[in-house]
Amino acid sequence: MTTGTGPRRARGEIERLPSGSLRVRVYLGLDPESGKRRHLVETVPAGPEAEREAERVRDRLLAEVEERRRRAPGRGPVPAEDSGAFEAPNRRRPPGQATVAAIARMAGVSPPTVSKVLNGRAGVAPETRRRVERLLREQGYRRPEKVARAACVEVVFYGMHGYLAVEIMHGVKRVAVERGLAVGFTDVLQEESAGRSWARDLLARRPTGVIVARMGFTPEQHGLLSASGIPLAALDPPSEPLHPIPTVSAANRHGGIAAARHLLELGHRRIAVVTGPLERLCARQRLEGARSAMRAEGAPLDERLVRTGSFSFEDGFSHGLNLLRLPAPPTAVLCGNDLQALGVYEAARQAGVRIPEDLSVVGFDDISHARWCGPSLTTVRQPFADLGATAAAMVLALAEGETIAQTHIELATALVVRASTAPPPD
Repeated sequence: MTTGTGPRRARGEIERLPSGSLRVRVYLGLDPESGKRRHLVETVPAGPEAEREAERVRDRLLAEVEERRRRAPGRGPVPAEDSGAFEAPNRRRPPGQATVAAIARMAGVSPPTVSKVLNGRAGVAPETRRRVERLLREQGYRRPEKVARAACVEVVFYGMHGYLAVEIMHGVKRVAVERGLAVGFTDVLQEESAGRSWARDLLARRPTGVIVARMGFTPEQHGLLSASGIPLAALDPPSEPLHPIPTVSAANRHGGIAAARHLLELGHRRIAVVTGPLERLCARQRLEGARSAMRAEGAPLDERLVRTGSFSFEDGFSHGLNLLRLPAPPTAVLCGNDLQALGVYEAARQAGVRIPEDLSVVGFDDISHARWCGPSLTTVRQPFADLGATAAAMVLALAEGETIAQTHIELATALVVRASTAPPPD
């Protein structure tokens, strides 16, 4: 396996990321327009089988590159799904790039049918639509002409959590109104439960840009939206993106460090961590931040005090009860978000444990309830409105034809100390 500091393979490399995941990159060729190197990229989550899986992924990507080149003889490098530059989608078509007519010939349909797929319109049989979408993705099609767009930025959520979603929308609106645009939203959870394709519905509405908040894309969704020329940005993606899309997130690792350091400075050493699902990047980063801070203090995290669950009140409550029933319970609990922390509050109440006299609790997010509960909750504040505003600025820059130099922006978190933390009991 090659890493970021080791020797590079001629056609494929495996790089270990700070999170422990492995990024597989396979060289595809030079972009005929910009002359930049293009790669196929896929990320393998950390785990005991990660290295073997990364080798399998590399073999598969190498085979995919060969297949792409075999299908397109004499046409130069086939556009990759990942490149190093983020350019405005409405640009002139490079020589050799597939046209609507070419896609139609390959799919065995008429050009108007391809146009219907690109615009999310009805009147296309499901199997035909899937075939056209696959060809658009495989051929790297990008709509080159200017298209009339609705004066709206759309934010896509997967299950909206009231306070967080409202704050993100406020931030997006702050930027959008300066350009005379409205802000709309889509709850994918509701659309998928109704059997609808949110990506196709977005095409039909033709927004100026799309921000995907706290969720990811499937290759099919990303390929369809990209082919249709809709500028995209991701806010707090659940994993390292596999597609060339600008992202913005909070400094989750630094937030975990700040929370753990606060408890360490109070004198706590038996610190438990209730974390969110570790397949989510933010949960892994917060846990790693806490581990790093405790390791640096010479008080490494006791893995027997780590509990993993969803970012929910219920999991905070059940894990809190479990921890407080241990023969040697923790003196502090560091939670992955505020809902988990409120669940620990209820567990402490039922167990007759006082906060903060017997148990200190720290959350993450700083939702409005963190100030209203008793005692008020010490937590790490995420700048949700600023995250929304930054994502909106990125996607609208793309819509206006600009090139984004900084493809990932990380905004600072801040520890807010309130009444739920104190020195450990004697």
